Amino acid sequence: MALDIPCKKSRTSCFFLVLLSSVLCIVTTSAELQRFEHPTKEDGSLSFLVLGDWGRRGEFNQSEVAFQMGRVGEKLDIDFVVSTGDNFYDNGLSSEHDTAFEESFTKIYTQKSLLKQWYSILGNHDYRGDAEAQLSPLLRKIDSRWLCLRSFIVDAELADILFVDTTPFVNMYFTSTEDHTYDWRGIPSRKAYIQTLLKDVELALKMSSAKWKIVVGHHAIRSIGHHGDTQELIKHLLPILQANDVDFYMNGHDHCLEHISDIKSGIQFLTSGAGSKAWRGDMKNEEGLNKQGQLVNFFYDGQGFMSVQLNPTRAEIAFYDVFGNVIHSWTTSKLLHPSI
Repeated sequence: MALDIPCKKSRTSCFFLVLLSSVLCIVTTSAELQRFEHPTKEDGSLSFLVLGDWGRRGEFNQSEVAFQMGRVGEKLDIDFVVSTGDNFYDNGLSSEHDTAFEESFTKIYTQKSLLKQWYSILGNHDYRGDAEAQLSPLLRKIDSRWLCLRSFIVDAELADILFVDTTPFVNMYFTSTEDHTYDWRGIPSRKAYIQTLLKDVELALKMSSAKWKIVVGHHAIRSIGHHGDTQELIKHLLPILQANDVDFYMNGHDHCLEHISDIKSGIQFLTSGAGSKAWRGDMKNEEGLNKQGQLVNFFYDGQGFMSVQLNPTRAEIAFYDVFGNVIHSWTTSKLLHPSI
């Protein structure tokens, strides 16, 4: 908004005030995403696991999935774990002191390979509880692996991984809450929050020189699972990803494992939301997506998780079931020095 500044003293002072107001405008309308550095291995490679929709005190095969994650994590020598949200069911944490944190996280993911940094975002179920509790530094004192913020960036040298808070984008959590209460204390203005977040994401992607660009959100952009596509993300977030050469969009929300390709842009939509309770036989017709230029490569309606292995020229994605079997894998390559 333009400021009406009277200029009665001198052109110099007027110019200074206009310049100052411009600087203040830039400062107050841009909030750069917090960035965390995570080094690659000595050979320049990176590997991590991706898990979503998991926290049920070990029930619904959560413990079994955790065991297989530990086995695969050791084999791949993972660097960290990514959580795509819905970390604690059914209604997030009740406070920083909720025993569900240790009962669903600390006491479940106990194998040596999983004692690494966990990068987590909030899902819609997390917003139904005390959302601020999961963001609290107190939880990191209880378990130092835990890092959960609304939106942030992991700078892993080889890859920039942008974690995006997708729940506030979804209209139904504001208009059709179905007797659920959502904790919006950290989002006083939904419109301003989303606008600022989109600007920050776009800027971070434009400025990124990483070999691989990855965006993580809780909600799917493309899915044939129970919830299906998230129209608000297709409208607001997807164009930014397409315009900035994003390689992978990873999400949870649908309790399944999926791999869908955007034929036009090359973005791979990867759903890993099968950390505990899954929905057998609950899927939509894939023909609709295929007509929109999306190719459904894989869908699995059971429990499991995903692994990602990266080096400067190659990416390998693998999905595992509750028994640790590889049920889908996919690889892609990039030139080490692309022509300009």
